[in-house]
Amino acid sequence: MLASGSSGNAALLATEKTRILVDAGLSMRELGKRLAAIGEDLASIDAILITHEHSDHVSGLPVLARNKSLRAAIYMTHLTAPAIDWGETKPRLEPFQAGASFQIGDIEVESFSIPHDAVDPVGFCFEAEGVRIGVATDLGYIPASIKFHLRRTDLLLLEANHDLDMLKVGPYPWSVKQRVMSRVGHLSNLVMSDYLMQDLCSSTANLVLGHLSEQNNHPEIVRLVATQALEQRGLATHLSIAQQHRPSEVFQF
Repeated sequence: MLASGSSGNAALLATEKTRILVDAGLSMRELGKRLAAIGEDLASIDAILITHEHSDHVSGLPVLARNKSLRAAIYMTHLTAPAIDWGETKPRLEPFQAGASFQIGDIEVESFSIPHDAVDPVGFCFEAEGVRIGVATDLGYIPASIKFHLRRTDLLLLEANHDLDMLKVGPYPWSVKQRVMSRVGHLSNLVMSDYLMQDLCSSTANLVLGHLSEQNNHPEIVRLVATQALEQRGLATHLSIAQQHRPSEVFQF
């Protein structure tokens, strides 16, 4: 994870042959800096996959699309593309239908619809070299269809956006609080914990919790809630909390 939170989101997935950037919610300069911190660079990115059009996931995308030195194709759903302000840019797009599966290099990509207040939001699962990785953030709840997609993951990035008590007494207007708590908003620590206790696949060796609200959550609260749920299940899953201002650890398989 290069960044995760309400101010910007981006992650890198790489094999020896293929590099995919998931979301581009940071400026091109900041993306470059964070990639450099883990020994990577923008010029080697083969594809950029976009989950949805909200600014914390695409704010850096129009500039990336205009940069002729970058070779990356941009993948997003047919409905998401018109929702982004490209300016004068005519980006090289690879549109797909939500729910479709496709291949990028040696990585198989599986998309699935998620419940969020965007035009056509999706999550992803990736498979390569016998490893399966799931990405599910920005969703108001976890329907059975998403639980099905997230089975058998070796690494799962899951949202833990807010603590309900902190949200209720926090600085947001009531209309925003209602939106965050709705079925097209964001996952609370409680919903995340319920998923870990009831549905997290025992094969998931690595769990990354992300998209934490800086106003309505705290990494140590998330860590405590998740650790208790994992211990209750008797799972030895490695837990990591993704942060907004620096890259996470690098997960290697």
